[in-house]
Amino acid sequence: MELTLGVTLAVLGAALLHAAWNAVIKSGRDVQLDTALVALGSSAVVLPLLPFVSPPAPAAWPWLGASAVIHVGYFTALVGAYRAGDLSHGYPIMRGLAPLFVAASSLAWFDESLSAAAWLGVALISAGVVSLGLVGGRVSRRATLWAAGNAAIIACYTLVDAAGVRAAGGAERYVLWFFAVMGWPYVLIVLAARRGEALPYAGRFWRKGLLAGACAVAAYGIALWAMTRAPVATIAALRETSVIFAALIGAWILKEGQLGPRLGGAAAVLAGVIALKL
Repeated sequence: MELTLGVTLAVLGAALLHAAWNAVIKSGRDVQLDTALVALGSSAVVLPLLPFVSPPAPAAWPWLGASAVIHVGYFTALVGAYRAGDLSHGYPIMRGLAPLFVAASSLAWFDESLSAAAWLGVALISAGVVSLGLVGGRVSRRATLWAAGNAAIIACYTLVDAAGVRAAGGAERYVLWFFAVMGWPYVLIVLAARRGEALPYAGRFWRKGLLAGACAVAAYGIALWAMTRAPVATIAALRETSVIFAALIGAWILKEGQLGPRLGGAAAVLAGVIALKL
């Protein structure tokens, strides 16, 4: 499989959407409730489409179940990182370390060996992404630990979902059913813990949940589709260019500042993207 220009542009668009829905969570009134609202919104967005798309092949359902369980840990760690630190700190670390874990594991999982240029691209993107999270802003040990732990969780669900989408018989079949079931375990946990607050909050901010949920569906759907067209490790690295968008959003919209020092990390990310195309 080869990384084409069309796939590259699609994944870059997905990266922007991914940064956007994370910014919605970080900028909200309650990180945990907003995370649950986005998870619920992503499910609500796809429900009307399910009658028009066949369920995934039976071989994909175990992967769907495993991913739903893993996403409970993902959402929990996401909340921990955003409660403890800035978007422009936690997000790059989470997204930057994950591709290295994926690249190291994809040979065993998918028998995919990367070229020297692709390895260089993955390494440059990961280094640039992590560096973006280590300059300025609120750099706390607690936020760093939550973000690093979530990077390992992201790598796990990336590998699981890549296997699932390839077994599903069509990327759209896996993506829609994935989002239909993915968020519910976490939503139910939050609802049980904070029932008195969760329902009124959802009543006030459900539109935001739907919008951010739609961004999440589109972002991950494009990434999973791309994994059927190009090597998993390459796509996992390329989609982490979302940290450039997150740095801009954090500096300009969330007023976290320190955009200048992040330009070096952004340049490394760009160099990694170019290396992936060599």
